Amino acid sequence: MPPVITAEGLYKVFGRRPTRGVEALRTGRTRDELREDGLTAAVIDASFSVDPGEIFVVMGLSGSGKSTLIRMVNGLLPATSGTLRIGDEVLSEMSPAKIRDVRRRRISMVFQHFALLPHRTVGENAAYGLEVSGMNRADREKKATEALEMVGLKGWGGYRPDNLSGGMQQRVGLARALAAGTDVLLMDEAFSALDPLIRRDMQDQLVDLQQRLDKTVLFITHDLNEAMRIGDRIAMMRDGRIVQVGTSDEILNEPANDYVARFIQDVDRSRVLTASGIMEQPPQTLGSAQGPRTAHKLLRETQNPWLVVLGRDRKPVGVLWEDDVAAAVRAGGDDLPFSTRLEMPVVAHDTPLADLFALSAQHLTPLVVVDDDGRFQGVIPRVTLLTAAGTLGNGTGEIPAVAPPDGPEPDGPDPGAARTDDQIAEGPSDAATDTRQHGEETR
Repeated sequence: MPPVITAEGLYKVFGRRPTRGVEALRTGRTRDELREDGLTAAVIDASFSVDPGEIFVVMGLSGSGKSTLIRMVNGLLPATSGTLRIGDEVLSEMSPAKIRDVRRRRISMVFQHFALLPHRTVGENAAYGLEVSGMNRADREKKATEALEMVGLKGWGGYRPDNLSGGMQQRVGLARALAAGTDVLLMDEAFSALDPLIRRDMQDQLVDLQQRLDKTVLFITHDLNEAMRIGDRIAMMRDGRIVQVGTSDEILNEPANDYVARFIQDVDRSRVLTASGIMEQPPQTLGSAQGPRTAHKLLRETQNPWLVVLGRDRKPVGVLWEDDVAAAVRAGGDDLPFSTRLEMPVVAHDTPLADLFALSAQHLTPLVVVDDDGRFQGVIPRVTLLTAAGTLGNGTGEIPAVAPPDGPEPDGPDPGAARTDDQIAEGPSDAATDTRQHGEETR
């Protein structure tokens, strides 16, 4: 599907004859040099696109140009140069009347300071955009009531805004935007004025609403942790320019320049990196319709001590261990020998890295990662998790140690290490048997 928002080479210069500022910037003059001529370059050569159903976050410090950029997308500020599209409509070439029409049909805005009308009730505020568009009273009240319920304000429609807390007032602003029924939602520092706990709740609610309603969201913030927490992709701005666009993992692991690297150095990576960002593909997987002899063959070929079994729908069924497979082959069995002692830990693809340590410490089996529909995506062996923990930078806090269950360490070779063909055929090793029995006892 084509992007919902597309910006190509956008410039916004304030002052007399701003187009000469654009030409000067294109020839290499700096922002500071333009100020000497009485020109202010707020946005410089900005290009990006926002896909349908995406939360796209524009992140930058004060003066970086992010608020000017969102006002250009909203049609409140015309671009000095460049092209801006909302779907297939070229906003940068429209008359003011057509821009207002597009804004009413396709774009809703949530402001930092709520922008509620104090003399109107919560319900009337939520329905205000529909009233302006000419919708009849009964229909707009119905839509406003539905929107208030979506944001957790059922029953508050008859109250005045001053009877609500700051977080509740921001929910009214969000309900007003949702009631309008537009496909694009612009949010300019929408949660910046809220207390930290309320702010986190609003972030969670935004992500939940976006997943249910499939809105396209352009979100402006100066808080990098907020950007990393809610954004599908992030555009980093500095001095009017977009210096990097990418996912939170890409920005953390591959900063485009020293400015981005310094900016992210204090981010709590254990809360930003997720299971999908560190998982790996196993050497082989086994279909659930196969038997122990096929499993034995794959274990011999890969020299891996375990094998993930998947159903026809690509959902994980369980994990086989080499000792159980060897025993089943010797016994001539036809059924896959799933362990009754070792559970298969399954985690969602978006589970934060910090939440994986305790689970990994409780299981010898690698963590199995699944998507939103429960389908297999990859695995996280303990060594992979430890490696990821070792790459965490400053400011992450103390990471829990990934340790085996309490008790003495087993003697002999590592039970998780790959074994030779002859060792597999001989059956369970003493060390592996002792360790697995001990793991069962701790559970």
